[in-house]
Amino acid sequence: MAEKPGNQTPDTPDVSETELRNMKVDELRDAAKKAGVSGVHDMKKEVLVDAVAAAKNDGGSSAGNDGGKSASRGDGDRGESGDVGAGPDDGKIRTGPESSDSLKYSQEVTSPEDEPEREGRSLVTTHHEVIKQWAEERNATPATVSGTEHDDHLGVLRFDFGGDSKDLQHVSWDEWFKTFDERRLNFIYQEQRTDGSDSNFFRLENPNREDA
Repeated sequence: MAEKPGNQTPDTPDVSETELRNMKVDELRDAAKKAGVSGVHDMKKEVLVDAVAAAKNDGGSSAGNDGGKSASRGDGDRGESGDVGAGPDDGKIRTGPESSDSLKYSQEVTSPEDEPEREGRSLVTTHHEVIKQWAEERNATPATVSGTEHDDHLGVLRFDFGGDSKDLQHVSWDEWFKTFDERRLNFIYQEQRTDGSDSNFFRLENPNREDA
């Protein structure tokens, strides 16, 4: 698996990312504005693609799950204690008609006790505690991309690995996992690279979207 910094796959179910990427930047900005996304003028194309797709997804079935209400966003709780549990799917992966090859060939992890079959193995889970432990071991804070939020919903989900990125806004684990579950995402990741060193690689993917 090629190593890339952070999340390279937007959390954008039910939207064709290929179609969005074929649009011009001005067209994407117009689409983002119509979807209620703010700060579009300063966004690069990839962030615009993420924002439009996430906005369209939350405008669908998941947008009404909490009656339009959402916890207020701020710096988030960086040191929350206690287990966060397995999540609604008990850590099992979410499958769909367009599951990617990455999902199909990754080792499923359904418990914090599960170990990779080998170094560099691609892993996948929806288990909240597994994800939280992975992030905390890398001093990563749950975050969203600033400006991609719409209405009262979080925008594109990310982790802040301490790179002082101005594009990331910290959120609480409750908010992050709430959005993660509403969008039916899978967490594809690595514990270690093939050389045995720690890996920060992860992707967020929904199996009902096109694998672009």
